[in-house]
Amino acid sequence: MSSAEPPPSAPVPSVWTGRRRRGERPALSREQIVAAAVRLLDAEGLEALSMRRLGTGMGTAATSLYRHVANKDELIELVVDAVHVEVDLPSEGGPEGWREALSRGAHSLRSMVLRHPWVASVPGRVGLAHPGPNQARMSERMLAPARDVGFPPGEAELAVRAVVSYVIGATTGEASRLSPLARGGTSGDGRSPSPPPADGESLEGHPPAKDHAAGRQGVDPARTRAEDFDYGLQRMLDGLATRVNRG
Repeated sequence: MSSAEPPPSAPVPSVWTGRRRRGERPALSREQIVAAAVRLLDAEGLEALSMRRLGTGMGTAATSLYRHVANKDELIELVVDAVHVEVDLPSEGGPEGWREALSRGAHSLRSMVLRHPWVASVPGRVGLAHPGPNQARMSERMLAPARDVGFPPGEAELAVRAVVSYVIGATTGEASRLSPLARGGTSGDGRSPSPPPADGESLEGHPPAKDHAAGRQGVDPARTRAEDFDYGLQRMLDGLATRVNRG
């Protein structure tokens, strides 16, 4: 093994596992840097983020940012965790309310990803070494109702993981379609814009798709997307409900 290679047991570097840096605290703060990075990511996407670009937008040199954030990877860990505070965490649902609690958390997680479409592309393009405190809190709060309802031993965690995986999988495609339009400024109301409907010519030769598109003419696309998402979510919860009280 080369002397330059870390030992196999070396921990993966992460902002969440390192010690806080000490020293004099300049006027610039980590919170300000993270907030500015989120604004940049929302406006231009993950590919636009660099320490130099961020510093320029904040009217400072990149070297000033490094006093608070070690590198771009650490910054991405921070911004991903920062936006997870927006997820409306369910209260404990108890035996009767577990389904509503998980559904509410799933819809709120979807809404957060659509407000910040770049979040969906982070795991595949960057990867995250460790979950941050807001991510961990979300997982625990979504897990609490499932633990109390009576899933077989060990299945509560798997059930919540399946719900979150559904949300991320369903929303990633939606976010990827909406993200270029959002960065183009086509919607001024703070909501993700909708892609244009397929025209009739593109659907010629595909009668089922053409009939489906015709049936949705005049329907709010955002509402349609939310209903489609909820349909899949409810069918997943139907399946999970068959596992309750089988322990």
